[in-house]
Amino acid sequence: MKKTILLAPLLLLMSCYNVERNCTDFKTGKFKFEYEIDGVKKTTVFERNDSIEIETFEGKTDTSKVRWVNDCEYVLQKKHPKNKAEEKAISMKILTTSKNSYTFEFGMVGDDAKQKGTVVKIAD
Repeated sequence: MKKTILLAPLLLLMSCYNVERNCTDFKTGKFKFEYEIDGVKKTTVFERNDSIEIETFEGKTDTSKVRWVNDCEYVLQKKHPKNKAEEKAISMKILTTSKNSYTFEFGMVGDDAKQKGTVVKIAD
């Protein structure tokens, strides 16, 4: 009986830390990703369907193929890479979701270095 009593508070505490991940809500739509480079705010807007992502950054548009690994992870591969660096695939993992945004980590496939960011959904 004592073990059950001790486990109850632990289970309650753990339930407070459940992370919301409704990744399927973000498989398609139009999104905005804002970040800072050398103190300057940059914005990328992209539209994604199940298999293609079209990104616009500083007036330039690029297309990538999307391959979903599971509901919360996918791999981006540039459709028309312009150099060796663009030939490398990028692994994307959605970590948490909210009503209209998600936090994710990304990095080159096979590379341990990861970065994090937040994307806002601006249209379905």
